[in-house]
Amino acid sequence: MELYAERGFDSTTVAEIAERAGLTERTFYRHYTDKREVLFYGSKALQEFLVREVDEAPGALPAIEVIVSALGAAATVIFEERREYARQRQAIIAASVELQERELIKLATLASALADALRQRGVTDPAASLAAETGISLFKVAFQRWVDDAGDETLARIIQQSLDDVKAVAAGQIPGR
Repeated sequence: MELYAERGFDSTTVAEIAERAGLTERTFYRHYTDKREVLFYGSKALQEFLVREVDEAPGALPAIEVIVSALGAAATVIFEERREYARQRQAIIAASVELQERELIKLATLASALADALRQRGVTDPAASLAAETGISLFKVAFQRWVDDAGDETLARIIQQSLDDVKAVAAGQIPGR
């Protein structure tokens, strides 16, 4: 992260990352497939967490509420104490089209996994796909608001506010804060 911030993602080499971490390049490649994965390393654990939250959600909840509940739990358990790291990471991603594309791929993978988890709960399509895609869109917008916010609003609260905003837009209202 420090090297990416200092030199930029494109100018940073795997050799430099390995040296800074006190590793050989060979050891680096045992942990990461490439230098982009340093920024996306926790994606699989996040996906597993979210799917588990969807699986364990109360059966009576509407699909979108299941997704928002899972995202809120992830916000609290995974992200909340890592806000400064999240800010640094987002700044690095924002500066690189390649990383922005990778981020979108990771988010699409999450949406697909969440839709599958909803289908396992008996939610049919298109509802499962719409709920999962909407949830990931909510998360993406909320996450950016959270890292940009200088205040102390929690990510979980911003996710919930974003859901409220989507409901208002769907009802023909324009939400304002």
